[in-house]
Amino acid sequence: MLAAIRTLSRRDLAAAFFAIVGIYLAGIVPSVEIAWVSGFLLLTIFLFAFEVVDIDVAAVTIMVLLGLTSLAAPWIGLEQGLVPVEQLFDGFSSNAVISIIAVMIVGAGLDKTGIMSKVATFIMRLGGSTETRIIPLVSGTVGAISSFMQNVGAAALFLPVVSRIAARTGLPMSRLLMPMGFCAILGGTITMVGSSPLILLNDLILTSNSTLPEGVAPMATFELFDVTPIGIALLVSGIIYFMIAGRFVLPVRGTDKLEGSDTSTYFAETYGLSDFEIRELRVPKESHLVGMSVDELEQTWRVRIVGVEKGDGLRVGADGIDRTLGITAGTTLGLLGSAEAFLDFTNANAVEEKPTLQLFAEAMSHAKAGIAEIVIPPGSDLIGKSARDVWLRKTYGLSLLAISRGGEQVTCKTGGVRNSPFQAGDALVVHTTWLDLTRLRKDRNFVVVTTEYPHEELRPHKVPAAILLFVLTLSLILFTDLRLSVALLTGAIGMVLMGVLSIEEAYEAVSWKTVFLLASLIPLGIAVEQSGTAAWIADQTLSALGDVPIWVIQAALAVLATAFTLVMSNVGATVLLVPLAVNMALGVGANPAVFALTVAIATSNSFLIPTHQVNALIMGPGGYRVADYLRAGGIMTVLFLVVSLIMLNLVFGGAG
Repeated sequence: MLAAIRTLSRRDLAAAFFAIVGIYLAGIVPSVEIAWVSGFLLLTIFLFAFEVVDIDVAAVTIMVLLGLTSLAAPWIGLEQGLVPVEQLFDGFSSNAVISIIAVMIVGAGLDKTGIMSKVATFIMRLGGSTETRIIPLVSGTVGAISSFMQNVGAAALFLPVVSRIAARTGLPMSRLLMPMGFCAILGGTITMVGSSPLILLNDLILTSNSTLPEGVAPMATFELFDVTPIGIALLVSGIIYFMIAGRFVLPVRGTDKLEGSDTSTYFAETYGLSDFEIRELRVPKESHLVGMSVDELEQTWRVRIVGVEKGDGLRVGADGIDRTLGITAGTTLGLLGSAEAFLDFTNANAVEEKPTLQLFAEAMSHAKAGIAEIVIPPGSDLIGKSARDVWLRKTYGLSLLAISRGGEQVTCKTGGVRNSPFQAGDALVVHTTWLDLTRLRKDRNFVVVTTEYPHEELRPHKVPAAILLFVLTLSLILFTDLRLSVALLTGAIGMVLMGVLSIEEAYEAVSWKTVFLLASLIPLGIAVEQSGTAAWIADQTLSALGDVPIWVIQAALAVLATAFTLVMSNVGATVLLVPLAVNMALGVGANPAVFALTVAIATSNSFLIPTHQVNALIMGPGGYRVADYLRAGGIMTVLFLVVSLIMLNLVFGGAG
């Protein structure tokens, strides 16, 4: 029996535990509807926490299952479905979802004009090269930008900015990225459009108003800047925290990125890629290489083929080199490798090595190609796939040299780099043409960290148009009664009509994974509210807490929201907990709107482990380990709870 238990995975044991809890709840809840909704809640938490499938797939699955309850109602003890079929897809047209789509497009428009590069230059001019000055400048700027766009978008925009600053100052990126990432998350609490939970909150409040008991006044929704004092206090506390404690809690991983002639030193120290160079060799007819494929050659020797010439023109970059390509007599190869690897290669094969690059001199010049660093962001389609699976060189023009993951490196020297499945936050070192790297800047599967290379010009002549549209959007939000979604869409479509973005770029700017996640979870929130599940959980929670002050209940709710957001998305935690918060507030005579806001803010308290998209994004480039987040994020988590609860009660006159 014990042996059988040991063979079970953590996921299997968790599934058994959740099933037991579900069966237990079914026996104590007051109605069949609550029993089924509780089961769906447990299933959602399990799917999110253990990543059985992608979280957006899990959310869509739950939505579909809720819809199927209308068909199965007679057989599962229900009079009707848990969510009316006509409301099942309301999330896709909701104010919150449309607002999030528009925010992403507006943010992409601001980035396309090159404003971020100017911001980086301005920060370096003010901050000089000292860590104590650069951290508050970078973190404060990211936090301010994050208040008007999705925090993962702000962090992705500033990843190359921080890289450039680290390159020019010599400061380790590991000392700059975590403060930047944490403050991007904190900045999302400054306005009601800074994070998905806050955008969603007003819709959830309106939904809860429809189920309030008779005689209870409906809750008012929050205006754009109602949360600004709270968000600013959180952002300032985060900056001060890193200024005071940064030297103790932030790791130092080598010397990090350097610029110009020292780039090779950076890659050598960080990835162990020393003495890498490109050489040109011709394959005569008597060589053992004749008849081999590109793949066989690379798997036999520790070199990468970055160029091929077989008499029909140069093959470089994307669509240039296929690993099935055969090597024939007279083929000229452009090989990338270390001096040691080249020595082994030339000794084992009869090849003619050119003293200098000839055929590949222009294509492989510093102006046309080089070594770069890119990151696999959360939501990338490449997660779980290896370089070989996606034909990385043929599809994207990337010759993979190394992967940095949580402070550990997999390189072409150690082997297995092309067979290692990608994970969110992986930092990849690749050889590529600058043209291919420029294309990747538009690809949502990558975040390009390397910035010091010749690449396409942005659209600086569109800066006035982008700023005008941003100001117009902000004015519509502040000074008119337009719905948030309409105001934001005005700015988004304006970016397209005025040529700041093409419509294709606008579509690419949207994280459709986030859209489907949010829209698919809204029906679950409706079921939790309308079935009475939220009210029942609130009653049980209040009974367990006993007779305690209101602020203690509010603090317990904030801790619960923090715990939820560590194991599932902040959107999911908000949808599940806002109805609970409203019912808890009604049970103790507190302000339900403030309790709902407590949840929406506390779901941004995601610093303890790298489950938040921002933390996953910076993990690879910063060389961070989970222990680094536990050390720096543990203190930040407690600080966030204390500051947010104090400010919530100061700004809104107490939860009661």
